[in-house]
Amino acid sequence: MNEKDFNIEAELSHGSGDSSLNEQKIGSKKSTFDSKTNYLVAERSGSVVNFNFSNPHLPWYKRIIDGFREAETPEVDTTGMTAEQMYNAKLASAPMSESIPTYTLSLMAIGGSIGSGLFLGSGNDLASGGPGSVIIGFFITGVMLFFMMQSLGETAIRFPVQGSFAVHTIRLVDDSWGFAMSWNYILLWLVSFPLELTAAAIILGYWKGDNNGATNVNPAAWVSLFWFFLSAVGFCGPKVYATLESLFSIIKIITIIGFCIFGIVCTAGGGPTHHYFGTHYWWDPGSFVNGAKGTVNVFINSAFAMSGIELAVLAATESKDTHLSLPRVVKQTFWRILLFYIVSLTICFCLVPYTDPNLGTSSDGKASPFVLACINAGVSGLPSLINVVILLSALSVGNASVFASSRTIAAIANAGGAPKILGYIDKCGRPLVGIAITVAFGLIGFIVACPAYNPAFTWMQALSSQASFFTWGSISLNHIMQRIAMKKQGRTLKEQYYNSPFGIWGSVISLAITLAILGLQVWIAIFPIGSEPSAANFFEVWLSLPIVLVFFIGHKLWYRNKPVNPATVDLVTGARIKTGEEIAIDEMVHAEENANKSALTVLKNIYRFWC
Repeated sequence: MNEKDFNIEAELSHGSGDSSLNEQKIGSKKSTFDSKTNYLVAERSGSVVNFNFSNPHLPWYKRIIDGFREAETPEVDTTGMTAEQMYNAKLASAPMSESIPTYTLSLMAIGGSIGSGLFLGSGNDLASGGPGSVIIGFFITGVMLFFMMQSLGETAIRFPVQGSFAVHTIRLVDDSWGFAMSWNYILLWLVSFPLELTAAAIILGYWKGDNNGATNVNPAAWVSLFWFFLSAVGFCGPKVYATLESLFSIIKIITIIGFCIFGIVCTAGGGPTHHYFGTHYWWDPGSFVNGAKGTVNVFINSAFAMSGIELAVLAATESKDTHLSLPRVVKQTFWRILLFYIVSLTICFCLVPYTDPNLGTSSDGKASPFVLACINAGVSGLPSLINVVILLSALSVGNASVFASSRTIAAIANAGGAPKILGYIDKCGRPLVGIAITVAFGLIGFIVACPAYNPAFTWMQALSSQASFFTWGSISLNHIMQRIAMKKQGRTLKEQYYNSPFGIWGSVISLAITLAILGLQVWIAIFPIGSEPSAANFFEVWLSLPIVLVFFIGHKLWYRNKPVNPATVDLVTGARIKTGEEIAIDEMVHAEENANKSALTVLKNIYRFWC
């Protein structure tokens, strides 16, 4: 809508009686206006609602104040709807900002959640499992996530609702399981926020040997600085979050690509010492240690390192034209996993043996295999640069924690799984109460001032150790149930803007791998590497399981609900599906492409599949 159209429509809505909200029909679109301020609140086209959260006619300082007021939700015509359809219509009409630029989604998809799990956690995996175990663990987890992301893309594009996959589970699988998975995801990020604040403060300890005054202060001072900065970003809104996250992503992408080039040169003997590393460390001291347990143990950190891979889809609900941008976002998962995890770690382990005494000895950059690779190659200055990137990565994940937890809190509240006040969203698209809760939870990071803080953070980390696997498994299950429901109700895949290229079997494979990994984690939890079986060791790995069961069983006993019936589940209300005309045009385009078997067409099809 251009400025001229806006002014015309605003004038049409002026002076229309005592009602504060007025509706005008213009073409096929239905617009809702606030007559008190004369600006567009929402514009509905079909079943999709687009919101305008700003009032250009107010002075800047009044716009700031006005922005904190609750966003208006347009009235939905529920005539003839069932209770389920009215519920889905309400969720679909929840106010969401569309201020996140589309191009930032690609950056977030490629480098968004790369953090201390890759740069630091991989060092512990290398020491306990060897380079071969790390690559196998990350590869299997990566395959599972690649299939999962295709499934998530299809479901999220069809049902573009606030909270994305957390709400999809309620709609497609089971209300109680969706409730449990929503709070599982909320706890994952609530815990991550103080953990990342603490990690960032501890990472600064890398420079203690330089007699730097900044490292001699209490770490709590740095926690306070980081907490204030990330809290301010959270309250500034989704556009500021996306801009900062894009900057972090660019830095991480450039760093990893540069490290890969640097690693190849040094491995081949082109470093300052001209020492030829080759693949020597892969066979001496070796590729594996601690047998099968060493490999299975890698899955815990691989989940931590790749957690947040689904965040780009969660953020896409606050971007325009998600049905056009999301397919590219989910396809880029392949390149991210291949380059930033598999390739970079393979090169890194050519420069660092698993017997390096520095691995796993500290929580700062001294234990990072990427830093140790630069040290072993004899390059001065570069280890400090890598440690700066590790610090920024920790802040990046902390920034994502505020975004993810606050959005999920608001979504579950609007879905009826939490007090209504938690779903408060202002005119700038900010879930203010959710942000406030996350920010308050981040104050736990100040426990770093206590010398004996390690046990507390060990148990906090245990809360999220398996939470990501539960989330990913549920996403795959959502897609399986969606496809089953479509088949039972006779709906065609042609009506969807995006279909997973691997179909329902991609989700089945992803879910099977997830369940297999969870099963193997039980073995490691009962019989950990290097220690006797104990309840403490078990719950350090599996503390998230009893929490999920408490939420699920408690909700099920309270509401006595039944799992969703695929034959009757609502697949239309609030869904983004193609019209008959759009389907006919797509069929014509596909027919022309099939008739044209040129090499250029084949290359285009390959590019579309992977990119």
